[in-house]
Amino acid sequence: MVDFSTADFFTADALLEDPYPYYEFVRDQGPVWAEPHHGSYIVTGYDEISAIYRDPDTFSSCSAFGGPFTTFPEPVVGDDVSALVEKHRRSLPNGQSFITWDPPEHTAHRGLMMRLLTPKRLQENEQFMTSLADRQIDAFAGEGHCEFLTDYAQPVALLVIADLLGIPEDDHRALRAAFVAHGTAGAVGQRSEETDFLGFLEQWFTGYVRDRRRAPRDDVLTQMALATFPDGATPEVADVVRVATLLFAGGQGTAARFLGNAMKLLAERGDLQEALRRQPDRIPPFVEEMLRFNSPVKVNFRMARLATDLAGVRIPAGSRLILLLGAADRDVRHFACPAEFELDRPNAREHVAFGRGVHSCPGGPLVRAEGRITLERMLSRLSDIRISDAHHGPAASRRFEYTPSFILRGVDQLHLDFAAGG
Repeated sequence: MVDFSTADFFTADALLEDPYPYYEFVRDQGPVWAEPHHGSYIVTGYDEISAIYRDPDTFSSCSAFGGPFTTFPEPVVGDDVSALVEKHRRSLPNGQSFITWDPPEHTAHRGLMMRLLTPKRLQENEQFMTSLADRQIDAFAGEGHCEFLTDYAQPVALLVIADLLGIPEDDHRALRAAFVAHGTAGAVGQRSEETDFLGFLEQWFTGYVRDRRRAPRDDVLTQMALATFPDGATPEVADVVRVATLLFAGGQGTAARFLGNAMKLLAERGDLQEALRRQPDRIPPFVEEMLRFNSPVKVNFRMARLATDLAGVRIPAGSRLILLLGAADRDVRHFACPAEFELDRPNAREHVAFGRGVHSCPGGPLVRAEGRITLERMLSRLSDIRISDAHHGPAASRRFEYTPSFILRGVDQLHLDFAAGG
């Protein structure tokens, strides 16, 4: 048994397989709890997390990567640390990434990203997803079994974002090898500042952007290289590169683990498989409820710029806040019977898996589309999809290895057995 009162969310391996009992323990302390290990505040309440996301003037994103390990090289004093945040922002973990910035600086760079994610480009990308899904399934459909993460989810997650950004196909293999070799973001027991999981991509995209600015072509990389800020100003090469690397890295781990989470549940629930086969129009609601029920992202972070009160708890300026997204999405105050998976839950789409406000995840439409298309094609092409007893043990005592990360949630392997034909 795990003693949740002494367990450290950032180092406890025992929380990897099933963090939800820990979430319930923390929730029992109140929607905001001063945790004992890092001098931070854990937030589990849906309303409280939503309020934090929607108030960047009070809650800064400067600690988005550093989490509870974010510190300043000088004392924190007073009820307003805004000047301290701005003075040291660039030296904090991944401080060069606009995901750690606040408005108004964040606004222009997010606008640059959204100019890359146009409806036309997303529609073209969905067409690619469908053909890619079938190609991947073709490789194992006749075998009667697959390891879903390696054979499908990981290559699909990489190639979908590579297609969206227009990365040349000749570079796909080398880029995937570099990404895999770099390791897992948010590894348990490892501080975020020790793992710059975006930096290794910059050399790739710097070359692409400089080449396309020098010699424009009729391709997506040229559109990316020549994109301007909303006010028409031309970004520095580094600005475009950071947007591209953030999209690429963000589109990898989260999408692959979400697909794994979804297929694991379907393989355990034959009734859900058959419901979705009979009524494919229920697949999008399934995707939303899956995002609520078992999000691939466990946690997000903020820092209090100003001293404030949250759910009756005094939060000093400079405090680090740990937002447990999976706990918020099982807050009984907002979701009825939250520990149950309900295919037709009326408010499932209100989950916070993609955040809220100015920092809401711009890749949300990609994850939704990948989930929908994957389930459509898997259920159409394959039948009787089930967990492999040979690899994961019998139903009464399954064995799974979960990603050793305090940020990402999902299995590292998912062996499936199936029959041909949906």
